[in-house]
Amino acid sequence: MRPEFRKLRIQQLERSMEAFQSARKIQRPPKGWIRALREASGMTLREFAMRMKSSIPSAAKFEKSEAEYRITLNSLRRAAEALGCELIYALVPKQGSILDLAEHRAREEAANDVQSVEHTMALEDQGVGGVEQKIEEETKRKLRR
Repeated sequence: MRPEFRKLRIQQLERSMEAFQSARKIQRPPKGWIRALREASGMTLREFAMRMKSSIPSAAKFEKSEAEYRITLNSLRRAAEALGCELIYALVPKQGSILDLAEHRAREEAANDVQSVEHTMALEDQGVGGVEQKIEEETKRKLRR
């Protein structure tokens, strides 16, 4: 991706992610969102199964698989519909911003590249030092590409 488009894409993603940043702090109910929402709305498992157009054991399986992080997005979307909800999901950086994530990735690549070259040069008794500065320069170069 061209550097100017990459910067624009990062900025667009940053704006889109603003609404999700506070969601990181929300703890998922111990038995999952499906069951919590179903019970909070007063819906029985039988009603939920009927709305899902499935059997009661299948509906219970949906709840269990979501609670165990084994549910597919399609199944989660169906369950949300049955509950009168909308599925909204996002991948949010664990720490910092998307730009921080991109910079961290570029720094890791740069460190690997520079340290590999420095190691080879040292084996040939040609090591020049200044590894940290070279990593910084390589990181900036990678972010520009």
